Amino acid sequence: MTIRPFRIDIPQQDLDDLRTRLAMTRWQDQLPGTGWERGVPVGYLKELAEYWRTGYDWRAHEARLNELPQFTTTIDGQNIHFIHIRSDNDSALPLMLLHGWPTTFVEFLDVIEPLSRDFHLVIPSLPGFGFSVPLSGTGWDAARVAKAFTRLMAMLGYDRYGVQGGDAGSFVAPEMGKLDAGHIVGIHLNAALTFPIGQEGEMDKLTEEERRRWNTMENFNDGYLQTQSKRPQTVSYGLHDSPVAQLAWIMEKFKELTEPVAGLPEDSLDRDLMLTDVTIYWLTGTAGSSAQFYYENMNAADWSEGDAGEWGSASSDDSASWGGGDAGGWNSADSGGAGDWAAAERGTVPTGVLVSKACDVTIRSWAERDHNIVHWAEYDKGGHFFGAEQPALFAEDVTAFFAKLR
Repeated sequence: MTIRPFRIDIPQQDLDDLRTRLAMTRWQDQLPGTGWERGVPVGYLKELAEYWRTGYDWRAHEARLNELPQFTTTIDGQNIHFIHIRSDNDSALPLMLLHGWPTTFVEFLDVIEPLSRDFHLVIPSLPGFGFSVPLSGTGWDAARVAKAFTRLMAMLGYDRYGVQGGDAGSFVAPEMGKLDAGHIVGIHLNAALTFPIGQEGEMDKLTEEERRRWNTMENFNDGYLQTQSKRPQTVSYGLHDSPVAQLAWIMEKFKELTEPVAGLPEDSLDRDLMLTDVTIYWLTGTAGSSAQFYYENMNAADWSEGDAGEWGSASSDDSASWGGGDAGGWNSADSGGAGDWAAAERGTVPTGVLVSKACDVTIRSWAERDHNIVHWAEYDKGGHFFGAEQPALFAEDVTAFFAKLR
């Protein structure tokens, strides 16, 4: 397998096309007296789209990204894009950083400098995301992605390394631990999901704060998850054809999952950073291929048979259901089907968990049931995209966790 240097070089005609499409957007009205509770407000989106068209400078951000050593390789028939930064520290530990949706590798831009003091960094784009395109076929669920990434670390000559993952990455990282426990020294997670499995008394042990988190999960607006996990191809047409649709689809998540919760996305994340993320989705045409990750994980055979405690389905209608089947919950079937959470095979790799108290719904007792938890930290600052929102705190927590394992 060959590792090839990679450089981002977007044709000017693609940037001109983006600006033309933004200028020709057909805007719709908004009901009087409504706001973010019904979706991204038209006034906010119009202003942001105009800035994207006339103020945002992709070439400047492209140049910044190209300062990073980027590469591609092919694993299991899939093109894999990744950043690889060697630390000047002779005792540095190799560390893979895994993004989720709707972010890309740019989520980690501001943690590269502090983390590279102690770690050799490998930051891949998940298959079907960013520059890990085109998606080679079906079947790219978390387990298969994990297998590809353990092979990538072996290709790079790393026989002892750590993994950090948030959102989708928080599912891939534990799978890597199950596949490569002999080489992975530790796993650090943020924005991790935990679920009940129907054990007697498991709800009785919850603290008041944990009950609030479970209630938040049960009532979470999971419209994007339901759409992307059930009809990724259908939703992709509008997102792929209209940059404003792609912008709204992602900005809604930045609004909903950042801290402060009541603020605008710009109160938590740099506007240009968010637009760089959105622009990568647009320029690479990955609205549909990234959504396939949801479909694969909701329909993966090994998960649905109760393996590893991921998003699999169980055969009962008990409290393992994602939200009990109500319209606002996580249940992906009307009754007893693909929305149930299966019992986990407990991971053995030492695991650290970072929790945003404002945005995350991770429950410790359920996490300890599924993982070998040796580090737990909760923060008042920061949200779901913790590395981008609070890069200094994120780097400190990751470094502190792995320091325990050296």
